[in-house]
Amino acid sequence: MNLYLKQKHFSWDDKFYVYDANDNKMYYVEGEIQSWGKKLHLYDLFGNEKIFISQKMTSVLPRYTINMGSHTVAEVERQFLFKNEYKVTELDWRVRGNFEDEYTIENGRRVIATVSKQGEGQEIRISFDSDELMALSIVLVIDACIEAKTTVWNHI
Repeated sequence: MNLYLKQKHFSWDDKFYVYDANDNKMYYVEGEIQSWGKKLHLYDLFGNEKIFISQKMTSVLPRYTINMGSHTVAEVERQFLFKNEYKVTELDWRVRGNFEDEYTIENGRRVIATVSKQGEGQEIRISFDSDELMALSIVLVIDACIEAKTTVWNHI
């Protein structure tokens, strides 16, 4: 399954859609701007919250929790300041690559998803439909980290 984000990176106060290969809306994403740390909601088209992502403010390196309902299903954390790798706890997944162009989400040797730049957006190629929500959530977290890094460097 392929999903598409039609903008390069999002702003936390954005509301935007995630599309399928036929350009049909699949989900919408909405950020919170009046909160302590970054918060992001992923909804289906009926308005049901599927995923809630929140930034952990007590960590030195970027760290986010991914929740389904009231249950934390994973945490995504950057591994090293100068290394392009993230760890997804609880799932034992790793995210590696050049995050501006292409990266992969892996579980050992198994590729969960490949994310690549496509015009002003991104294509997410997901190997198994059952991993769709988690893969999409991780892509949103990585985008948040890239956007935060870009914002910091642009203000220096």
